[in-house]
Amino acid sequence: MNNAPVRTVSDAKRDFYTHHARPINSIYRRVVDELLVEMHLLSVNIDFAYDPIYALGVVTTFDRFMKGYRPEGDQPSIFNALVRSVGSSPEQYRQDAEALKASINGMSLDDFKAIFDNLEGAEQAEGIKGQMARIASRDKFKYSRPFGIGLYTLVEMVAPEETLNDKDAVEELFKSLSDKLHISSDKLQKDLELYRSNMEKMAQAQEVMKDILAAERKKREEREQAAQAPADTDAKPEEEGTEPVAASPSELSENGGEAPNQ
Repeated sequence: MNNAPVRTVSDAKRDFYTHHARPINSIYRRVVDELLVEMHLLSVNIDFAYDPIYALGVVTTFDRFMKGYRPEGDQPSIFNALVRSVGSSPEQYRQDAEALKASINGMSLDDFKAIFDNLEGAEQAEGIKGQMARIASRDKFKYSRPFGIGLYTLVEMVAPEETLNDKDAVEELFKSLSDKLHISSDKLQKDLELYRSNMEKMAQAQEVMKDILAAERKKREEREQAAQAPADTDAKPEEEGTEPVAASPSELSENGGEAPNQ
């Protein structure tokens, strides 16, 4: 029996800032904090098991909600710190997410829906079919919001835009998929509605932030130009004909090293 103490959220946050010491920009801080807490709570849940759909959800959430983060070079460090704070490998998350997307590349929506047919007994199948079958057969599968977002990301790749914009069609599709995976349709639908709503809000916030930065940049340039203006005004040109002429080396020599009188 493992008597090791359960890691706390504070432990996870401490680990995060061990791997990424720089402060998080205010507009993005909530995104990072919520994702960190969610990943931590799942990592200490006895019923939770990592899978590529969950990894895709984490990667997609991070990449989309952190879009536009400055300095841009901090993004990989923040992602790596998030995953390492729960004792996992950021490389594995990225690789599994990319492999999962590659496995359905070129599929139609009907092709994708067919994966979920006859999952019972298909646990040993290769690729995404086997992954979905193992999830459907698990007695205590721990559903999570990142899993739902990962599933939605796959649907985005194969579904026509008009289907994604049709609320009834989306609800019907995910009701069918959740039933075949034996997960709560209500939880999945609510998570996806919130996800899409938050994506719209974040996009609006990012546009506002871009406008603010552009306005600040313009004001800074105007201040710099204004600071240079007095110097330009004070610099009066010499009167015509009075410009001093530098003495040549020969003139200095003839006058004992002193410049000749003008």
